[in-house]
Amino acid sequence: MLDLYLLRKQPEIIAAKLKNRDFILDIEDFYSMERSRKKLQIKTENLQSKCNFLSRLIGKMKSIKKNYQSIKLEVLQLKESLVLKKHKLYKLKKKIKNFTLSLPNIPHNTVPLGKNINNNQIITMWGKIRKYKFKIQNHVSLGKKINGFDWFSAVQMSGSRFVIMKDKITLLYRALGQFMLDIHTIQHGYLETYVPYLLNYDSLYGTGQLPKFKEDLFYVSSMENNKNKYILIPTAEVPLTNIFKNQVISEIDLPIMLTAHTPCFRAEHLSYGKDTQGLIRMHQFDKVEIIQISHPEYSMNILDNLTFHAEKILRLLKLPYRKILLSSGDMSFSASKTYDLEVWFPSQNNYREVSSCSNMSDFQSRRIKIKYYDKHTNKKQFVHTINGSGLALGRTLAAILENYQHSDGCIEIPEILRENYMNGIEYIK
Repeated sequence: MLDLYLLRKQPEIIAAKLKNRDFILDIEDFYSMERSRKKLQIKTENLQSKCNFLSRLIGKMKSIKKNYQSIKLEVLQLKESLVLKKHKLYKLKKKIKNFTLSLPNIPHNTVPLGKNINNNQIITMWGKIRKYKFKIQNHVSLGKKINGFDWFSAVQMSGSRFVIMKDKITLLYRALGQFMLDIHTIQHGYLETYVPYLLNYDSLYGTGQLPKFKEDLFYVSSMENNKNKYILIPTAEVPLTNIFKNQVISEIDLPIMLTAHTPCFRAEHLSYGKDTQGLIRMHQFDKVEIIQISHPEYSMNILDNLTFHAEKILRLLKLPYRKILLSSGDMSFSASKTYDLEVWFPSQNNYREVSSCSNMSDFQSRRIKIKYYDKHTNKKQFVHTINGSGLALGRTLAAILENYQHSDGCIEIPEILRENYMNGIEYIK
C-alpha cells in the first residue's frame, strides 16, 4: 500500500511515477472521494461534538433537577443522524482503501524505465554454456527416458500441470530442497521456519496478492458452510512476512532473516498458453523462499545480498545463469525493485527464470502494519520487506537434467550434491 499522506499531498508526483509502470492513476476520482470524505468527516465530528456537549448538559440538568426532555429528544435525533453519517463515512473510507489497494508500488529511482521485458537490463552473466556433440533433449524427454516422471497418471488424478516423480528423480528433487536450506541456514544465516500452507484472505491482502491476483489463486471451501475460508499459499513469502503482522520490532533485531521450504500453488490463469510443457509452470511446485525484514536505510543493499544468496545456489550447482534488472513495467505489483535470475536451458537455447528477488520497500509493511522503533527519532517507522526464491525446485531440477545430460540420456549429478545429498550416486540412468 502506498503512503496515503503522500497520495493526498502529492498525487501528481505519484501519478507520474506510476505511469512508469504503465499504470494510470485517476487523480480526479481520488480527489473527488477525498473531498467527499473531508466534508463528511467534518460533519460527523461536529455532530459528535454537539452530541457530547448536550449529553454533558443533560447530566448537569439532572443534578439540579431541571427539565431536560427537549434536549434529550434533540440528542436522540442527533444520534440517529450520527449513525447514518458514520455508516456513510465508513463506506467511503472503505472505497478509498480499496482504491489505494489497487495501486502498485512505486519503482525505485534505479529501476530502468520501460513497459515490458524489452526494457530489462542484463547485469551479469555467469557460467560456461556447454557444447554438446549430440542432439539435445528437453527435461521432459530426459525424465521419461529414465522413468522419473509420470505425467499420464498425474493428469488422470489431477489434470494438466501436475506431475508424479519417481525413484532417483524424487531423490534428486528432495536433495535439492535440503541442499538449498543448508546453504541458506548454515552459510547465509537464515532461520529455517515451518509455516501454514492454508491462509486467510487478510494475509494475501497483506502481501499484495489480493485483490490484484485473485484469479491466480486456489481457494479451499469449508464443508461446514461451503464458503471459501482459506487460500493455498502461492509462495512462502506470504506466511513468512505475515508472521510480523501488527508488530513493532526492536531496531537492534533488524534485519530478520527467514527461509522456508514449502509447496506453492498457483492457478496460473494469467499465464494461459505460456510454458505449459514440463516443470516450468506447474499448479503445484516446491520452492525454498528467503526473506528479510529490514531497516529502510539498508534495504537496497540487502536486496543485493539476498539476490547473491540465491545466485550462490546456481554457482554451487554450476548452472549457467544471468542476472536481470527488471524494468518498471515488468516488475510484480508489490515490488519497488526486482532482479530475476535466469538459468540456461539448452533445449530452448535460452535462459528461463528460476528466481525473482524483490525489495518491496514499505509497500507490504503498510498493509500489515509491521514497524520498528527508531531510537533516533523516538517514533515507530515502517520496515522494508525483501524476498526471493532460493530457488524454485522444479525449474532447478529441469535445468540440471538438461545441462547435465549425456548422449545416452543419463544424467550426471552435480558434484556438490553427490556425497552428502545423493548417497554417492554420480549418474541417474
